[in-house]
Amino acid sequence: MTFAESVYEAIKKIPCGKVATYKGIATFLGSPNSARAVGNALHKNPLPIIQPCHRVVNSKGELAKNFGFGGREKQKQLLQSEGIEIKNNKIELNNYLFHFKVDK
Repeated sequence: MTFAESVYEAIKKIPCGKVATYKGIATFLGSPNSARAVGNALHKNPLPIIQPCHRVVNSKGELAKNFGFGGREKQKQLLQSEGIEIKNNKIELNNYLFHFKVDK
């Protein structure tokens, strides 16, 4: 499985109404210094609804400036439709952050 395919599998685990960070996904995949590679994979996501890349934000909770599937406003609309509150293009991670669990 490629790194990008691993990213797509990981984001499928993020439930509706929650978000993850690029770094959180990279760490979950065992590559904590690969947050940019996560972002690159998400930007090329071939199935953006099935693989919910809109649920990924930066470590400050900020929406993607260049969300590849309709821009920041589209990401905002998708997250709000899931009940996530957004103020100034930012999400309060304490309320909405999804924590990946390692399968044993």
